[in-house]
Amino acid sequence: MLDEQTIYQQLGDLFADLLPMTDITLGPATTARDIEGWDSFTNISIMVAVESRFGIRFTGDEFDKLADIGQLVALIGAKQQR
Repeated sequence: MLDEQTIYQQLGDLFADLLPMTDITLGPATTARDIEGWDSFTNISIMVAVESRFGIRFTGDEFDKLADIGQLVALIGAKQQR
């Protein structure tokens, strides 16, 4: 299982690949409103990329219910423990 810092680093790399912004800093309270270009289409791309990168699968509503990056990191950690 990856530690929280590693998950944040890998998410940062993933977001940099998927979004037009070059300077993205992810923190626990970061939301889609904080990142230019993060729209509903990008949200789907992020979900697929996160599943692939971390070898996990989200259920139908899990990803949509996430309020911020901190919750995403916690969900990734929890799914990796299973």
